[in-house]
Amino acid sequence: MARFEDLNAWKRSARLSAELYKYFQTSKDYGFRDQITRSGLSIPFNIAEGYERDTAKDRSKFLTYAKGSCGELRTQIYIGIEIGYIDKEQGNKWVQETLELSKMLYGLMKYLSKD
Repeated sequence: MARFEDLNAWKRSARLSAELYKYFQTSKDYGFRDQITRSGLSIPFNIAEGYERDTAKDRSKFLTYAKGSCGELRTQIYIGIEIGYIDKEQGNKWVQETLELSKMLYGLMKYLSKD
C-alpha cells in the first residue's frame, strides 16, 4: 500500500491548498477566504486520512470526500472569478487543476474497488 505522501493527487492538492492560502492571505472578506481555503485543505486532508485507514472501503470513502471537495472548491473559484476576487487566468489554472485532481481521485477509487 502506498503512503499518502507518495500519491501525486496528495502532492498536487497540498500544493494547490498552499497556493490558495498565499493568494488569499490579505483578503478582507474573511468568510470567502475561510471557505475557499477550507475546501482546498479538505482535499489533501481527506486523501491522507483515507490512506491511513485500514480498509479499501474506508480509503475509498475518504477519497469520495476529497473528490466532493474538489467540486466545492471549483465552484468557489468560479464565483471568485465572477466577483473579481480571483484573477481570471489564475482561476482558470485552479479550475483545471481541480478537474485533473477529480480524475486522479476517481482513478484511485476505481483502483481500490478492485481489492
